[in-house]
Amino acid sequence: MTIKDRTRAMAPDTPASTPPTLNDLRPGRRARVRRHRAAGPVRQRLLDLGILPGTCIAMVRSAPLNDPVEIRVGAVSVTLRRHEARTIEVEADDA
Repeated sequence: MTIKDRTRAMAPDTPASTPPTLNDLRPGRRARVRRHRAAGPVRQRLLDLGILPGTCIAMVRSAPLNDPVEIRVGAVSVTLRRHEARTIEVEADDA
């Protein structure tokens, strides 16, 4: 997959200078977690839910008012608030 293809997997309004986050991922797309920018209890909660660096995740859908979002981590569905999703840096998954 080329860089151009990876960029298309993210939302079109994602600036090229900032790393893409889970918040930028479109429904139906998959990505791999790069790192967390969250701290404290929120970071621990995300890690406990299985959202670890290197983990493949899929954006399932967004709620009608665009918050929260549902993601799939392995066989588990997880719902996150948009501001939590912004703290998770991702890269497009080649699979």
